[in-house]
Amino acid sequence: MKLLFLAALNPKTGNHTTAERIRSHIESAGHTCELRDAGEFHSSADVANLVSQNSSFEGALAIHLFRAGRLLLDIQIPYGVVFGGTDINEDVKVEQKRVVMEQVLLKARFAVAFTEKLKEEAEIFLVSQTSKIYIQPQGIQTEAVEKFCWAEFLRNSGVICENVDELHVFLLVCGLRRVKDPLYLVEVFSGWHCENLLNVLVIIGPKRLFFLSNSDVRQKIDPVLTAEVEAVVKRTAGVFLAQERSQQELHAAMKRCFAVVNSSVSEGMSAAILEALDLGVPVLARDIPGNAAVVQHEVTGLLYSSPQEFVHQSQRLLSDHGLRERVVRNGKLYVEKHHSLKQERETYQQLVETLR
Repeated sequence: MKLLFLAALNPKTGNHTTAERIRSHIESAGHTCELRDAGEFHSSADVANLVSQNSSFEGALAIHLFRAGRLLLDIQIPYGVVFGGTDINEDVKVEQKRVVMEQVLLKARFAVAFTEKLKEEAEIFLVSQTSKIYIQPQGIQTEAVEKFCWAEFLRNSGVICENVDELHVFLLVCGLRRVKDPLYLVEVFSGWHCENLLNVLVIIGPKRLFFLSNSDVRQKIDPVLTAEVEAVVKRTAGVFLAQERSQQELHAAMKRCFAVVNSSVSEGMSAAILEALDLGVPVLARDIPGNAAVVQHEVTGLLYSSPQEFVHQSQRLLSDHGLRERVVRNGKLYVEKHHSLKQERETYQQLVETLR
């Protein structure tokens, strides 16, 4: 069976990584899966034309009910959808988008939610389609590049220190988007850094969108926010902005940092958090539903509800070695038990069969 798969494919983002992983699951079962960037298409008519001109497509799949799912509304082949997170947590609050997403869900053969909470939210805000919503947590697999120079990475990020091994590097992994709230901790963290110069915050993640349909063109995801972050970081002590890296390089940086940080306003299921847990790195995550579904406070990581509480929890992590060892150990076990790549592969292979 040949499938059309639509998703936001900005490089070095969680969406792109998830889409590539699901595509590999589907193709490992002998199917053909053509992965296309939802940003290439202006309307559902564009996708309908593509499908009608290519009669070999027998089914379709999309990640994110609104951003990609709406593009499938006019196709004449069966499709399934995967909730992205912001669609259920944020877009449902906009009536115009909610109506479109209901139509997408009604026509879909199946839908996948990463968490029970995300499924419950979908059932509350959208027309109830309980029987077609399956829960499948993201499967996680990490791979850090072997030849990675931590000192060079920090130096290139603007961190100047004679002995980098003495530093406590907090790594905030996020794209420069409003929903990721990259400046949430900056002011308070800088004050904490001034009390102890060994505490530094490094923000790393994609700043640009890539469009490859006509030519290799790049533009900033949010030019206004990007400029704001760059300006704030430039004048703020103890906070740095790193250039985006490949997935393997990012995993290598995560392994070397003191803790991975999440400050998002909304998350479906943060791949960066799961990857950190798998890599044996402590996680400090903002206490929002998507994060709390993964991070159990003081068990698999630490949650915080304000910048001040972030500093408090970070201090605990620095001083209490037993706490650090416990959350690292439990986090690794949690990922192994609940985010199996094998289980994820089997689920998507079974769901794709329902599109026949």
